[in-house]
Amino acid sequence: MSGHSKWKNIMHKKEKTDLQRAKVFTKIGKEMAMAVRDGGPDPASNGKLKDLIAKAKANNVPNENIERTIKKASGADGSVNYEVILYEGYGPSGVAVIVEATTDNRNRTGADMRHYFDKYGGNLGQTGCVSYMFEDKGVIVIEADGVDEEEIMEAALEAGAEDISNEGEVYEITTAPSDLSAVTDALEAKGYKFVSCEQSKIPANYVTLTGEDDLKNMNKLLEMFDENDDVTNVWHNWENEGDE
Repeated sequence: MSGHSKWKNIMHKKEKTDLQRAKVFTKIGKEMAMAVRDGGPDPASNGKLKDLIAKAKANNVPNENIERTIKKASGADGSVNYEVILYEGYGPSGVAVIVEATTDNRNRTGADMRHYFDKYGGNLGQTGCVSYMFEDKGVIVIEADGVDEEEIMEAALEAGAEDISNEGEVYEITTAPSDLSAVTDALEAKGYKFVSCEQSKIPANYVTLTGEDDLKNMNKLLEMFDENDDVTNVWHNWENEGDE
């Protein structure tokens, strides 16, 4: 989970332990179950489910897990009692944070979120307190190794992408949220492999932390979100993520 798509953040995702990967599978499974409940089990007519399948594959979720989740969520016994809640607040030194949770107990999850923010130098705010600082985008990340920059740029823009940037070890492609599926399909058809592919919130500006306590607290805050099974996504505007 990251506030914006930087290679060090993606690399951190790829180096997850088996236990962490299992948590990722669980979290994406919750999102998929919600998407099936709201839009049906056919990704051809359910854009949200289609995007989540692409996200699951980019996170190395096995196909059988994906199929099992969809089947269970669409079955007679697959009643899904989850709801999606966005929590907004500030981390240390005013870092803007948005947490997306998929939960069957909003009281438990809300108490957890408030505890994390309070304990690690931040505070949980009201709905809308930081979301205005972010813009919804689709973000596709492709490893740069062996990929010609002009060719990927042409392919992405032809497919409807808004922008593409070379971040050294990866190319980052941004799209309008509604165009993520179409751009992903077009690039996949041309043989490109994705490091990640998902809906994201891109901050308008970034905050750099310098104090040792702030760095430690912000890293710990993100770690707590990562370990909470109810949390499916976290976005923030901390520029130097991972520094301590």
